Amino acid sequence: MVQKLLAPREAANILGISYPTLKQWIYRGKIKSVKTPGGHHRVPESEIDRLFPKKFERGTIETRRGNLRKISGRNQLIGRVLEVKYSGLLAQVRLAIGEQQITSIITADAAKEMRLKPGERAAALIKSTEVMILRV
Repeated sequence: MVQKLLAPREAANILGISYPTLKQWIYRGKIKSVKTPGGHHRVPESEIDRLFPKKFERGTIETRRGNLRKISGRNQLIGRVLEVKYSGLLAQVRLAIGEQQITSIITADAAKEMRLKPGERAAALIKSTEVMILRV
């Protein structure tokens, strides 16, 4: 069976990551690619499937891909849960995203419903009307 090859931009969209991130993954060997005769990278579908979170392993490829992103917000930072602290009605969730960390306060019910645990993959969805830039 011939395996479908995807352009890096298409593969990045399916995985919910940016194009530059996917290119870095290719250069660092985190995701395998093949080169076309013209020197362009193509990502095999098997590599996309290998990177899907465990909870999406059931079903067809199309079903699993459809479950990956069910929200219109595109300002998503995908990382790993470092810790979840519960305090009454709230939970403090700390994520590692690359070399940075982000903390969010959500309801304890939401954290329990998502079964957030250290080491698991999660995304922070940034929704704001303003983004400020600070020169450091």
